[in-house]
Amino acid sequence: MDITSVTTSEKPTLHLLCGKIASGKSTLSAKLGALPGTIIVSEDYWLAALFANEMQSIADYVQYSSRLRNAMKPHLVSLLKAGLSVVLDFPANTQTNREWMMSIIKESGASNRLHYLKVTDEICKSRLRARNAEGMHEFTASDQQFETITRFFAEPTADEGFDIIEYS
Repeated sequence: MDITSVTTSEKPTLHLLCGKIASGKSTLSAKLGALPGTIIVSEDYWLAALFANEMQSIADYVQYSSRLRNAMKPHLVSLLKAGLSVVLDFPANTQTNREWMMSIIKESGASNRLHYLKVTDEICKSRLRARNAEGMHEFTASDQQFETITRFFAEPTADEGFDIIEYS
């Protein structure tokens, strides 16, 4: 898909990313973030900058991610109301996370695009191992952590109100 066609709206757009670990969310985020009038807000970047030493488990991630979402929501709404489009590189992988994201859309009046990267577990694990070996990502995850986190993954549905763009 030509990503330049995903921001045709006059209104600012909140771009959301849904996909399992190492499905390509951050790679797509970088491409979308290069569009004019668009910025990227990355959960991994902010969690690493603020809480890297405290995050030792999945439970820690859940706790600190929740804190970050609470702190970021007013800022994200302000950016969108100011006319900037935002690539929210936070996982839109659960209905609860997507409900939080929809609340930003409703409060800001922005358009939305939910980019769903539908990639097999095998491909994600292969990419994850390569990413871990490179050591360039803010966090590493084991195959076991991939399996644990993937159990919570819920595909987005049309009735959630998002403009879903699927990548296979």
